[in-house]
Amino acid sequence: MSQHAPTLLIINGKGAGDELVRAAVHTLREAGEILHVRATWEYGDAARYVAEGVKLGVSNIIAGGGDGTINEVAAALVTLPEQQRPILGILPLGTANDFAMACNIPLVPEQALNLAIKGRAVPIDLAKVNDDRYFINMATGGFGARITTETPEKLKAALGGVSYFIHGLLRMDTLKADRCEIRGPDFSWTGDAMVIGIGNGKQAGGGQQLCPDALINDGLLQLRLLIADELLPALIASLFNGEENKNVIGASLPWVEIDAPHTMTFNLDGEPLKGTHFRIEVLPHALQCRLPPNCQLLG
Repeated sequence: MSQHAPTLLIINGKGAGDELVRAAVHTLREAGEILHVRATWEYGDAARYVAEGVKLGVSNIIAGGGDGTINEVAAALVTLPEQQRPILGILPLGTANDFAMACNIPLVPEQALNLAIKGRAVPIDLAKVNDDRYFINMATGGFGARITTETPEKLKAALGGVSYFIHGLLRMDTLKADRCEIRGPDFSWTGDAMVIGIGNGKQAGGGQQLCPDALINDGLLQLRLLIADELLPALIASLFNGEENKNVIGASLPWVEIDAPHTMTFNLDGEPLKGTHFRIEVLPHALQCRLPPNCQLLG
């Protein structure tokens, strides 16, 4: 007999046939866990399944997929009344798994599912963008956003997270800065930004620590800007490795506003959002999430 309330696993359709996932679900059910499974087909399915999970009375909802799937599930959870909000669990099945990797969530499905059902639940922050969009890990703009959007699916499938870096090297000839104004509490900057990172989590693009000081429970977002006129490989490395460089600007802020004279694209956990105005604010302790004791994103 189960010692836990029912759990719902919302799995990206691409991973629904994973034999290790199927075996892990079977093992947990044999052990008495009540584990419902739903597979997504298109955008919007995750939100519908979250609503279904509430009706089923589940205590945990597990996002099975990459950062985009976690984003969809988290965004649906935060819109629920707090007293009806299940705890978020994570089963990493994506290309890069940036958020899960930074949290030290196991990549072995059975271990990840056990953590997602039985692990310690801790409050974590979520970031809200323009009133109706969210991200749990990172928003990236500029060259980094274009690379994440344009990297071919076949390259990602073959090489995983390193595919973003390789594709970026192949597209160095397309480098173009975004003219914008960025404001926050006691912070103001106007200029040409090559790369913009706004981190709730630390890493994006397949393991690159764009915002190395970010934490998911400190009520702040880490802003990092690359403002160089010329972008060389060494300069990119200094940004991603957290090294000091005069062309890298950083700040920790509870909110930030960005305005541009032209349309910009921000990737919210890999999901694109276009516009000329963005208000990004942190929602402190917005969700409960089951995370391992050695999670690097907790302060």
